[in-house]
Amino acid sequence: MKKTISWILLLVITITLGSCSNSSMKDGNYYGENAFPYQLAANEQYTDIEFNKFISADDKSTQAFSLKVDTAAYSNISRLIKAGNKPPKDAVRTEELINYFNYDAEMPLSNDHPFSALAVVGKSPLSENRHLAYIRIKTPSIEKSELSPSNLTFLLDTSGSMLAADKLPLLQKSFSLLVENLTEKDVVSIVTYAGSSKVLLDSAEGSEKERILSVINSLEAGGSTAGADGIKTAYALAKKNFIKNGNNRVILASDGDFNVGISDVDKLKDFISEKRDTGLYLSVLGFGTGNLRDDIMETLATNGNGNYSYIDTLFTAEKVLVEEMGANLFIAANDVKAELRFNKNEIKEFRLIGYENRLMTEDEFNDNKKDAGEIGNGTDVVIMVELTLKNAEPAEKLFDVCIRYKTADESKTDKEMLLPVTAITSEPDSDFNFACSVAGFAEILRDSGYCKLSLQEITDLMEANLGSDAKGYRTEFVKLLKLYSEIKDKK
Repeated sequence: MKKTISWILLLVITITLGSCSNSSMKDGNYYGENAFPYQLAANEQYTDIEFNKFISADDKSTQAFSLKVDTAAYSNISRLIKAGNKPPKDAVRTEELINYFNYDAEMPLSNDHPFSALAVVGKSPLSENRHLAYIRIKTPSIEKSELSPSNLTFLLDTSGSMLAADKLPLLQKSFSLLVENLTEKDVVSIVTYAGSSKVLLDSAEGSEKERILSVINSLEAGGSTAGADGIKTAYALAKKNFIKNGNNRVILASDGDFNVGISDVDKLKDFISEKRDTGLYLSVLGFGTGNLRDDIMETLATNGNGNYSYIDTLFTAEKVLVEEMGANLFIAANDVKAELRFNKNEIKEFRLIGYENRLMTEDEFNDNKKDAGEIGNGTDVVIMVELTLKNAEPAEKLFDVCIRYKTADESKTDKEMLLPVTAITSEPDSDFNFACSVAGFAEILRDSGYCKLSLQEITDLMEANLGSDAKGYRTEFVKLLKLYSEIKDKK
């Protein structure tokens, strides 16, 4: 009887979700009455962030970090603001907000590296007497028809905590979007986990869409969360179906609450790190409110050669799983690390904006065996650094950007690209200014004190630098800022 009632409730929620999502996708309004009725839960957990401060270049002239692109923090803070809440400071990973967006400037293709790079230094709109460096790394996009075959193992959380409308029902609709874009050269397996793990589908061809969708749409939520058991099963299945020279990936979808088996974050980190050298990648998709374990999801993606996205609406799911499928699922370069090398004659002090959870020592940067981030096809990676100059008109090079990486063909030796940064521009473009506005909003959310502009001034800066905004993502961010302003004024 209880199971029947649960299934009826889930069906009602799914129908309601479908109605809301379709309306939202049609009218482009993601913050009105069609939004989920989110509430901030006290038991959501985030990795502690010790925010970067200014460093004297005379004391330390380099800054190294893993160059990784996740976007989960953007969608997550969007969820929280739409619910009328101020996001926790540790939920605001600035680089993930900045890298949620694509940037407009044309990037020349590189013949020597899998990506191109540019750097712009201009006066900071966020603070007087300082400059901002905007560094962009861009990989070329690849047509879907040219993508390598995929061996995808969907690892789906069907525990009791996934019953809510913004969890399993949204998960089902999100994965349906991905399935519709698979081809006959792709292979799909499905593993679910609640009290234990189950293999529901093994190596179905991507052209068997009805078969795959039937399994996804039949899922029900119930039981505890044996996440570690599910991960073990999924990796074993992905290994069995391994495609040489293909895209072999486990896609984990969950609220991250592992309460059976390995649940300690450090133990999960050790377990998933052991799988890095198997040629299998991990994508993590976070869903829902209530017991979101952002700390676990981020740890799994960071240590599993993968990326982490948070899905708050079907709109976000389409962006992550359809529009940016190449960037999120297909690798252009492995173990990508960046080191900024500052000229002490010109730079008084510097502050890396974001990337706090990805900092490295110089020895780690130079270590070929040190794991770092992965960059997908068609990806924009933006680095921003706040600078205080020693001279109003620099006479020498400001700094070098050094990028170390391994090619996607599993090379064991790091390659290196060096970008000298020599000039200051008097007229930064809209990409520079928009990225500055995103960084400024993040600083306001963090209460860092580094942004001297008001929220209205940040909004004005953003509105003046929307660029082409073909998909409307920048415009939606402006709406989010205005909504936050209303919330802030009421409290």
